[in-house]
Amino acid sequence: MSSIVIFLAVIASISGWWLSRQRLTAKPWLEEGDTSAFPGTDALALSPTTVGLGVFLAVVGSLFALLISAYSIRMGMEDWRALPLPRLLWFNTGALVLGSCALLWAQVSVRRQEMDGVKVSLLAGGFFTVIFLIGQIAAWRQLVVGGYFLSTNPANTFFYLITGLHGLHVLGGLAALGRTADKVWRGTDIRRIRLSVELCAVYWHFLLFIWLILLSLLTGWAGDFIAVCRGFLS
Repeated sequence: MSSIVIFLAVIASISGWWLSRQRLTAKPWLEEGDTSAFPGTDALALSPTTVGLGVFLAVVGSLFALLISAYSIRMGMEDWRALPLPRLLWFNTGALVLGSCALLWAQVSVRRQEMDGVKVSLLAGGFFTVIFLIGQIAAWRQLVVGGYFLSTNPANTFFYLITGLHGLHVLGGLAALGRTADKVWRGTDIRRIRLSVELCAVYWHFLLFIWLILLSLLTGWAGDFIAVCRGFLS
């Protein structure tokens, strides 16, 4: 439960910060003039797509928080047998880091209106992300060859469930990235694709953040942190 509480506290903090910028205590019926003249109204300019992505990331984050909590509880039972993690996971992590860096490059390039930089960075981001997915499948195959099947042990089940669910979200991100790249290669004005590129970058950073948390959990690094949190909340 500690991981859920911590995650919800983070979400609540971010939501409180965002709501504080919405001028909830303002009385618009008493104000006159252009809305741009009043401080804080720029926060209302968020596009529906941006808000939608924020809600989606909150839901996905909550889902993974529940899985992390279930994992930490289940691993304390007697029938838990931790499986050896393939070293390939470290290579896959590096590929995902490079993919996130490439999308950061795309984000910077689109703000500078450098179309060539946007094209190269989107291709690089897609390439490294595909490498990550291929590497994850290869890691699964290594475990299967070693006799670590889905139903052999609860630890195996959680590993395939967690990594598979993360992979599905990465695959969905690739679909969105493909649509954005298609707009770029069709010659769409760079100002019209800026939002799409920036949202893709945010999603990639989020996926990297989630994966690093999952990797620390699977490798056991998060065990001490969870114990400290439990002691703090008890």
